[in-house]
Amino acid sequence: MHWRLTNACGDSCGPNAITDPGEMAKHTLLKWILCIVAVMELNAAVAADGCWPRKFKYGTVCVCNSTHCDRTPEPEPLAAGKYALYVSSNAGSRLTRTGDGSFAPSLDSQWVGQEIDVDEATTYQTIRGFGGAFTDSVGINVKSLSPNAQLNLLRSYFSDDGIKYNIGRVPIGGTDFSTRKYTYADTKGVPDLSNFDLAPEDIELKIPLIKTAMGMVSDELKLIGSAWSAPPWMKTNNDYSGIGFLKPMYMEAWADYHIKFLDEYRKQNLTFWALTTGNEPLNGIVPVNRFNSMGWTPVSHREWIGRYMGPRLKGSEHKDTLLFAIDDQRIVLPWWIKMLMSDEQCAKYIDGVAVHWYLDFIVPVKVLDEVHKDFGNKIIMNTEASQGDKPWDFVKVQLGSWTRAENYANNIIDDLNHWVQGWLEWNLALDMTGGPTWVSNFIDSPIIIDKTKDEFYKQPMFYAIGHFSKFISRGSTRIKLTQTTVVKSVGFKRPDGAKVIILYNRRNKSVNISIRDSKRGVIGLSLQKQSINTLIYW
Repeated sequence: MHWRLTNACGDSCGPNAITDPGEMAKHTLLKWILCIVAVMELNAAVAADGCWPRKFKYGTVCVCNSTHCDRTPEPEPLAAGKYALYVSSNAGSRLTRTGDGSFAPSLDSQWVGQEIDVDEATTYQTIRGFGGAFTDSVGINVKSLSPNAQLNLLRSYFSDDGIKYNIGRVPIGGTDFSTRKYTYADTKGVPDLSNFDLAPEDIELKIPLIKTAMGMVSDELKLIGSAWSAPPWMKTNNDYSGIGFLKPMYMEAWADYHIKFLDEYRKQNLTFWALTTGNEPLNGIVPVNRFNSMGWTPVSHREWIGRYMGPRLKGSEHKDTLLFAIDDQRIVLPWWIKMLMSDEQCAKYIDGVAVHWYLDFIVPVKVLDEVHKDFGNKIIMNTEASQGDKPWDFVKVQLGSWTRAENYANNIIDDLNHWVQGWLEWNLALDMTGGPTWVSNFIDSPIIIDKTKDEFYKQPMFYAIGHFSKFISRGSTRIKLTQTTVVKSVGFKRPDGAKVIILYNRRNKSVNISIRDSKRGVIGLSLQKQSINTLIYW
């Protein structure tokens, strides 16, 4: 029996208070009875959805350790006309399968008014996947857990009974989520970069985690590499951060640096689906955040891609690796990508556009439509998102925050409805402070680790992402849905024929809606208040 009763009984019993039944006997009979009742109630909750809930100031998390972690089994194919609904809500559901049902020819009058029509004949972009980043901090935090707890954490992200991440972003060298500043060639080298070498962080932290995750996915785990900064001796400011650009004389060496990175990882049996042209070049122009960065102007960026990086990549044994430009806020769209694509020598090497979410609250999502309109054959990926990063986020880690879950659900639906083909969060797991980070750039994460208890906490953010990543498999195609005024939605048809619809009810009350599919009929759903819902049917 697990004495996980802090939520129900305060500190009178529970894992952080009384663990010895003999000690518990010293309590009053009333408290003893209350604790027994609480155990029964909690065990019933655990049996229902597998989550060990624990309430913190901002909300409820699901607690995992070396022996227990909640799972969401892969939905089995359903008979035609049947559906399943999965729900996460502010009330406490966490990817809970709330019950199956059937389509009907028609519905009662209570369902009239808010109807979503499914039009699978009208299709849009194809999905590449969902994921997060294998930073040094992630490796440090995951390794702080016992071996079984580590496996439970990685399974939560990558296995079929987890949320099925299938993309991993890999920093090329150090980032703000490292414990030191470094690149792979810090001492001034010669043009052939004979001083290039992977760091201990790669060998001890990143690569082992990536390989473990690869063994858990049922699909291919695609890797995206991104560099934060060139070695300081290649830069105009001779520093890892601040206002600094690549010296023109090192454009070829900086391209070779990326190829050497791919070479070294290939020696570890790891190949990359894509590279980006560098993380957040705006930080090297306007260094609001004083962490690893290197600036580009559109002109120098275009020169490096078209004359150096593109030719070196396509002329190497890594010629199948894609190249994504920008890797920064969409505030630079569409003008920056237009400048790059105006040069044919540069344009032919760009396979896609990578964007980050941090300024989405001031930049309309329609800029993604403009990019797609002008360059429809280019992939659009959201390659980074995190919360707690704003100056007004005085509490960086907000354990159990439902607001942050809603922020992600809202953003992912908007992105997917505007041509984005994949969506990545930032750090897979951080500690209780939102680190470690050498520059004190603490933020939140979908999973937070408390190494002192050998536990990790799956936050509402984790489940919000899971409503998309678990059910929208790679190769799924977005289909047209009519939109209602009360529920945000996005829909897909998967390669296996299943249709997946994500429904987000932001209101503080339940909402009745109907879903009509001309091939199946119509269903009525009552969506919980403040809930994220995934509907799946074949």
